[in-house]
This record gives sequence, C-alpha cells and structure tokens, in this order.
Amino acid sequence: MGFRPGRFLLWVIALLPTAICSAEDAHQFVQQAVQTELARDRDDHSLWIYLETDRKGDRSVTQWVADARDGSLHRVLESNGQMVPEPEQRRKMDSYILDSWARSRQRKSQQNDDEQATELLNLLPQAFVWTREGEQGNCSLLHFKPNPQFRPPDLESRVFAAMEGEMAVDKEQHRIASLRGRLIHDVKIAGGLLGSLSAGGTFDVERRQTGPGVWQITETHVHIQGHALIFKTISEQEDDVKSEFRQLPGNTTMQQSEGELLAEKK
Repeated sequence: MGFRPGRFLLWVIALLPTAICSAEDAHQFVQQAVQTELARDRDDHSLWIYLETDRKGDRSVTQWVADARDGSLHRVLESNGQMVPEPEQRRKMDSYILDSWARSRQRKSQQNDDEQATELLNLLPQAFVWTREGEQGNCSLLHFKPNPQFRPPDLESRVFAAMEGEMAVDKEQHRIASLRGRLIHDVKIAGGLLGSLSAGGTFDVERRQTGPGVWQITETHVHIQGHALIFKTISEQEDDVKSEFRQLPGNTTMQQSEGELLAEKK
C-alpha cells in the first residue's frame, strides 16, 4: 500500500488513550487505557450514514457515506467542484455493489489499517510523556511530547514519536474531544537518501459523540510536507469534515445502504 502519514494518523488519533492522572502512574494508566480503547473498538459494531467533504491537495469530493454489515458505500455528489449527475451516482454505486473484488479490497484495506493502528496504539506508554494542563469546559487538557528514551522500531512509529501537542478529553465519559499536534523535527527516510518529512507539519482532529457510547471523528486536518529523491514533493494535505450522522440498523446490507443514500436529498 505504501507509507501514507495522514492515513495512519487518522486511525491512531481515533484510538489514543483518554487521560493521564499524574506523572507517577502515567505508564500504568496508559496501559489500561490502551486496553480499554481497543475493547471499546472491538465491541462497537454500529453502522452509520453521514455527509463528508474531503479535500486532498487540489482534489475534492462531497459525498454521502453509508455503512453496511460487509463494508461501506459512497454516493458522490460532487467531484473536484463538478456536480455528479444522479444517474451517474446510481451507476457507480450499482457497479461497486456488483464488484466483489473491489469490496474485498476495501475490507482488506480496512483490516490493514486496524492492525497498524493497534500496533501503534500499543506503543503509546513508551512513546510519549504526558502532563496535565488543566480543564476547559467539560474537558481535561493534556500535553504530550516525545519520550527521549523511546526507540521507534519502524518508519511509521518514528513519525508517530516525533510529534508534540495537546489533547482535550471529555471528563464525564473519558473520551477524546480533540487532538492537535505537530512534527517537532524532520523525519528522514533511509537517512535522508529516499526522502524526509519536514518539521512543522501539523494535524488537528475533532471528535464528538454520535450515539450512546459512540464517538467518531468529525474533522481531520493534516498538513505535512517533505521531499523524496530529487525534487519530488511528499505532500499529505487533507481537510476532511463529516456531519449529519445517523445510525443505521446493525444488519444493513449493501443494497439497503444504497437505498438510504438515495433517500438523502442533498
């Protein structure tokens, strides 16, 4: 699949631990929080429909997305500033539903993302030093920075461990409300021979509760740049906003998801 900084950040941020009580018990608390977050993720089988606007560099898409029990289906309303005619919307959805290879590829990609997120999540107790900075409204504010004793085992964890920032945690439910960070130093690939990611790159993730015990990412902003080989730019520029969440029945089929998508008028 290739290394995509923004993609693995999306899955890791969605699963980060929810609070730090004190410096003394931070390691144990994070270990417990990691297991709690993984358990919640395993137990959550809810399906949702939502509106999404995703901009990556000079490309953009506005679409409805509906989960199904065996994947998810997209109804693209607008692509790169151009409205997609409704017959074309239907044709693309019908084609995807009939394409078992495309649906299998989506499931494998999802599984790969889940495994990578789990691997990075389990590094959290060693990768960061956490401190508490106070409270704001219903949230506790936390600061994280790289642990100088941590030795990242691979490229993904090297980028992961080069970040510093803040996290807001809902005090009542102990769920992440927002997380913002930046790369505090360059990350070189093969000692800089193959490329590097530049210090100063940022990410900003906002989450909210969409249902009982269910929190989801509603905004993601990732802006990371660098270079690879000679003059080739590494660019991970994405602004993704999701809204109008509505829960679907847990046994929703792909065909039923299409019906839900076509019922949306905008």
